[in-house]
Amino acid sequence: MVRELVAIDMPASDAFVIALKKIWDAGDAVLPIDQRLPESARKKLLSQFKASSVISADGLRSKLSTSEPVEDGDALVIATSGSTGQPKGVVHTHESINTAIKATGSRLNCSADDHWLACISLAHVGGLSVVLRAMYFNSRLTISSRADSKTIYAALGDGATMTSLVPTILQSVDISRFRTVLIGGAHAPKNLPNNAIATYGLTETMGGAIHDGVPLDGVEIRLGEDSEIEVRSRSLLRCYRNGVDPKTKDGWLPTGDLGEMKNGRLKVLGRRDEQINTGGYKVWPSTVENSIRELEVVTDVFVAGTPDNKWGSAVTAWVVLQPNVATLQLKTLREHVQETLPDYCAPQTLFVVDQIPKTSLGKVQMTELLKLSHESHE
Repeated sequence: MVRELVAIDMPASDAFVIALKKIWDAGDAVLPIDQRLPESARKKLLSQFKASSVISADGLRSKLSTSEPVEDGDALVIATSGSTGQPKGVVHTHESINTAIKATGSRLNCSADDHWLACISLAHVGGLSVVLRAMYFNSRLTISSRADSKTIYAALGDGATMTSLVPTILQSVDISRFRTVLIGGAHAPKNLPNNAIATYGLTETMGGAIHDGVPLDGVEIRLGEDSEIEVRSRSLLRCYRNGVDPKTKDGWLPTGDLGEMKNGRLKVLGRRDEQINTGGYKVWPSTVENSIRELEVVTDVFVAGTPDNKWGSAVTAWVVLQPNVATLQLKTLREHVQETLPDYCAPQTLFVVDQIPKTSLGKVQMTELLKLSHESHE
């Protein structure tokens, strides 16, 4: 029997879940399509990952001209965020998915008594995993296509107890009434509420494999060359859709993220290519961001390296200020950072912006950020 890859191009809804179940019952694999993509990008994704057919919002299934079968046991092809280039199609099997769901369920004591809210994109593992946990544990499930305060408070009013969110929503929503909230997709802020768990994982690990720095049962981690985080688990991808297997011969996945172990817990420092090399010194943006966030006038901040003839890369900060604050001087910012960090960590350039554009997963859209013209720098 030929196993097909069937795309689901429909909004987050109960109908999405029904379509997913039917595809799996038929022995085929699922490709969820991000509803925020323009039509041209959706078509490109269908072609790139060689889906055989697509189910649209009206429930109709259409055949596609260019297709490639999947292997027995394959359950899911899901796109990476594409933050470092063209998205990759990550192939997960029923085994890798069930391993991830059971490991998370064991850590969180999941049961049929839970009520999950799925409100982040089902085209990414963070949102889809919420649906899959509810299916596996036969829990109640509320699905919404929006992760906003109205959605979250309505779900809480209806008895929701568990959810997954991205860090940005925490600025505008009180999550204290949930039993557990998983936070992923970007660097989690400091001082999370007691019911929130900072997760670390990739599309390739089928979502958060490490909770608050501690690996889930069955997940191994180690620091490889240059402190790169490596993960080994039965929840890892089989391969990419193009057939490339990124794992080593003995099953370890190099993540591209750098980290360190502190008191038995993993601390993620950032992606290898995020590190700023300024004048021969290495600076982690997240460390500088945490320092800048201590300023009461700052509501949001992003730090990255920008090309500089003298230093190679200049530590550059984009900040969003409180509504009643007109500006922030670079000198003031530098003096504050230098109180707790080496002087080479202090930003050399400052941009004051109205907002820091981000994806729904909380990742900064660098191209859009560079377009913003409202600036204050020295």
